[in-house]
Amino acid sequence: MHLYENQSLKIYNSLTGEKEIFKPIHKDNIGMYVCGPTVYSNVHLGNCRTFMSFDLVFRYFKHLGYKVRYVRNITDVGHIVDDADDGEDKIAKKARIEKLEPMEVVQQYSVDFHQIMELFNTLPPSIEPTATGHIIEQIATIQSIIDNGFGYESEGSVYFDVVKFNEDHNYGKLSGRNIEDMIANTRDLSGQSEKRNPQDFALWKKAEPQHIMRWPSPWGDGFPGWHLECTAMSTKYLGNQFDIHGGGMDLKFPHHECEIAQNEASTGKSPVNYWMHANMLTLNGKKMSKSTGNNILPREIFSGDNTILSKSFSPSVARFFIMQAHYRSILDFSNDAIIAAEKGFNRLMESLENLKNLKASDTSSLNINEWGQSCYDAMNDDFNSPILIAQLFEGVRYINLIKDGKETITTTDLELLSNTLNAFVFDVLGLKNEATSNNETNDKLGGVVSMLIGMRNEARANKNFALSDEIRDKLKELGIELKDSKEGTTFSVL
Repeated sequence: MHLYENQSLKIYNSLTGEKEIFKPIHKDNIGMYVCGPTVYSNVHLGNCRTFMSFDLVFRYFKHLGYKVRYVRNITDVGHIVDDADDGEDKIAKKARIEKLEPMEVVQQYSVDFHQIMELFNTLPPSIEPTATGHIIEQIATIQSIIDNGFGYESEGSVYFDVVKFNEDHNYGKLSGRNIEDMIANTRDLSGQSEKRNPQDFALWKKAEPQHIMRWPSPWGDGFPGWHLECTAMSTKYLGNQFDIHGGGMDLKFPHHECEIAQNEASTGKSPVNYWMHANMLTLNGKKMSKSTGNNILPREIFSGDNTILSKSFSPSVARFFIMQAHYRSILDFSNDAIIAAEKGFNRLMESLENLKNLKASDTSSLNINEWGQSCYDAMNDDFNSPILIAQLFEGVRYINLIKDGKETITTTDLELLSNTLNAFVFDVLGLKNEATSNNETNDKLGGVVSMLIGMRNEARANKNFALSDEIRDKLKELGIELKDSKEGTTFSVL
């Protein structure tokens, strides 16, 4: 029996504007697609919040016993600056500025993205497809849209006919936009547009001679439109209809709106049952922006090398700070806020250490079953992590009362308290007790250095002084100094 059979989970569906009871298309299995990063720069904290929010969703589904196929793409074709149909590709622009091959830019920032996600302790997705690896599928999707009468070629590019589509469909149903208003508010910039209507968006763009990233297609050399890649990759790995599609709030229009239109135009089916959108992260009350300097990167938080924070903070503290707000709420990052989060995080970790030393009694004066269900109730209410954290601190209060002898707990209830706290803190919220992790790392380091000291002593006994000196010198280069005395050899980290 799986945990989800006893839990009723509600998800806020952006498509309907309501919380709905979650029912997967296929029993026991969930298909979830989340729009991943465009890898042309270091991932910023706002993006990280989105990916941590959906990591929480992924973790909770797994905790409940579902088998989850979580697909999160890498946009390595790059899309046009300001998400328009004309202009310069973001990755190509970065490659030109840094005098690199576009795929060097992609590799550099993909590696950075994965490293940051690992530091934040996010689980890797089940599949991480790249846009460049799915050009064939994207061309096939375009062809089916054309064949169904919703796409047209114009001067080597292919566009989606929004007005034609809207005759029998509802373009704007996700974002709540009305196509008549969109048309009325559109300026005709040149009168030379290749498009039939200003609202039409690119499915395939003709590559100009100077455009580096290009692929052959039935319409000539070019590159796919930004919206198309997610349609092609989500349906390839999750089918024409799947459970959940997630992303940042800023993607609702035009990106996700266009995805729905492309899916309906190519397959005749609405692709997603539950659309989920994570809200933005602000910094000191203002929108994060590189151009204004109101910006901070994750590594700058971990190192303390910034002008915004008074000290460095660990990845788990930063993650705990993110989880203290509901994923659909705007969250403001500041020095005071993360200092407060660190105090709460440390209190939580200290209590989990105290939990290990609690003594059981013959009776329980606390209702642990009811408290445990309250933790599930919080997550079942659209993944309400701040309410969950409040319940976890109620568990912390129980630990302190039992420790001080003011309440009693049986062995069975103590085990339930421990299992519930550990499951929600570590498995669901994805936090790490970094003090414990650091101790484990130090223990392993000590073991390795002791082994090398033993090898060095053996080399000296065999009069192999060259090897003995090499071990000492190499360790010093790595910041570990050996000290020889009558009692033996010790080491210190420089």
